[in-house]
Amino acid sequence: MKWHLIDDGFNTGKYNMETDLHLANVCGNDEAYVRFYRWKPYSISLGANQSFEDIDLTKAANDNIDVVKRPTGGRAILHAEEITYSVILPLSIGLSPREIYEKISHSLVKGITEYSPELKSAELEKQQPHFPALLKENSGAVCFASSAKNEVKFDHKKMIGSAQRKLKNNILQHGSVLCGTFHKNLINYLLNVDKDELQKELNSKTIEIETVLNTKVDYNKLKECLTTGFESEWEIELSLEHKLEF
Repeated sequence: MKWHLIDDGFNTGKYNMETDLHLANVCGNDEAYVRFYRWKPYSISLGANQSFEDIDLTKAANDNIDVVKRPTGGRAILHAEEITYSVILPLSIGLSPREIYEKISHSLVKGITEYSPELKSAELEKQQPHFPALLKENSGAVCFASSAKNEVKFDHKKMIGSAQRKLKNNILQHGSVLCGTFHKNLINYLLNVDKDELQKELNSKTIEIETVLNTKVDYNKLKECLTTGFESEWEIELSLEHKLEF
């Protein structure tokens, strides 16, 4: 199987989501993709089943914040100071979706540990929340207010959030590696929530690489380390591809 690496740089929310979906639709049985990208302008992404009515679209537009739908589930995320990863691979690889999710998370832990030994205590969430009940809570509108099983945590706080979807015979998984704190500004764009309570939830349940290391993230170095993490965990060599045109 050939593994492709795509370093896509900065793109709009629409481009980022359409590209992940495109790769999931065209990925063959003998290939896989690892893609890294960022967001310009900053963007709020909503889970596939979440309503745009949850967001103050006028304020987002005035602040030059894109609002897009993800092809995966979950709740709202403000993509800002982060590296986003996506992995697309066929089920012919011989792993179940759950096994793929866990293996990708181990790849991410290896990557951030390679970036800084101070992050070596990052670990996978062991419990799965009861999502129907969770979505009814005030924090249910925000992805980073809770952790799903096998998401990456540091000091009991969520550092990397991920979502997965099966599309025909392929798996699409993507997620956010939190680098800075701007993601917490999501609260300013949510409607019909207790913002003070939700802000406390985000502050107590999320953590960022810059917060742990007390220094700005070197994004290029982090991408290189995440690449190394994937190559080590999957025992592969990633082949760098040019930016996609479709």
